[in-house]
Amino acid sequence: MAGKRGAGRYCALWMSGGGPESDIVVSSRVRLARNLRGVPFPHRAGEEQLQAVLGGVRQAVEATPSIGPTEVLGLTGVSILDRQLAVEEHLTSPQHIQEPSGKALVVNRDRSVCIMVNEEDHIRIQAILPGFQVDEALRLASATDDALEETVDYAFDENLGYLSACPTNVGTGLRSSVMLHLPALAAVNMLGQVLASVSKVGLAVRGIYGEGTEAVGNVFQVSNQVTMGRSESEIVAHLKAVARQIVDSERNARSAIMSDARSQLEDRVYRSYGILTNARMISSEEALKLTSDVKLGVDLGLIPDLPPALLTALSVDIMPAHVQRFVGRELNAWERDVFRATLIRQRLGAADPESAGPATGACKEE
Repeated sequence: MAGKRGAGRYCALWMSGGGPESDIVVSSRVRLARNLRGVPFPHRAGEEQLQAVLGGVRQAVEATPSIGPTEVLGLTGVSILDRQLAVEEHLTSPQHIQEPSGKALVVNRDRSVCIMVNEEDHIRIQAILPGFQVDEALRLASATDDALEETVDYAFDENLGYLSACPTNVGTGLRSSVMLHLPALAAVNMLGQVLASVSKVGLAVRGIYGEGTEAVGNVFQVSNQVTMGRSESEIVAHLKAVARQIVDSERNARSAIMSDARSQLEDRVYRSYGILTNARMISSEEALKLTSDVKLGVDLGLIPDLPPALLTALSVDIMPAHVQRFVGRELNAWERDVFRATLIRQRLGAADPESAGPATGACKEE
């Protein structure tokens, strides 16, 4: 399910790094919530109705070549591990992979567009891209939405807009978000102040997997809360303006640290790098925190020989399901910590210019 890496797998496009402002903006995402007219929302629908929705979406995708090559993955036919891989790569939500009957995930070739079928709504179209590309993500999601609407009859009210299972999604049904890496703001104790100000202007701050999840490794998801009464372009413009302010604040904090506390920062960065390149056991939470330090060091030129994209992919590859995928079998928590440490040492060691050979599991271009 996940994009391939290493032998036979290619990573999701957003994991390849790059894109505008990619040293701070990890990814940009736009999600559109849609439902079928005359069918109860998924939490009220029966099994036959869910299967009918799934069949209708499958038929619409197959009848719409403009969407491009896609793969329709019924979640009942996908292993628990593969479902968790999709969550770790931000292709679907933790809630979607629970009770998989009647649910599916439609993905395009590079995983820049995916469609969750029968999550909270019948259809959730998502476009996710590397860096600060909210406008382009909106274009991708809207193009997919328009293509599906040629075949599918959406639940739409002339006054309310698109109808959804959650009232906060009624209207445009649009959620736009950016994933931000903010280690400098955390280091200078300004993170709480900045994120609190975000909440006052109608945006939400969540963890790396969205609502109900924690922020780990100084990575935060900032998204709009209001979908009714504003156009899609207005919602995106507001998110971009606030995100730009956060990016500028992070840049200022990085400059201040480099000017006033460079030695302390270098010590922190290289201590973290030393643990990652030598540890024999490490949890995913600790690894993400240390990777955050190292990425900051790379972005500021303190560690010149590590490509930033390597660290973006590594932040996903060290998660539990991905570690088990690389090993090829189910692991207990202790074994995952051991193999995770091995994977990190191999990946960072292979990135050393004095080390021969490609990084094990590194993202590749087809």
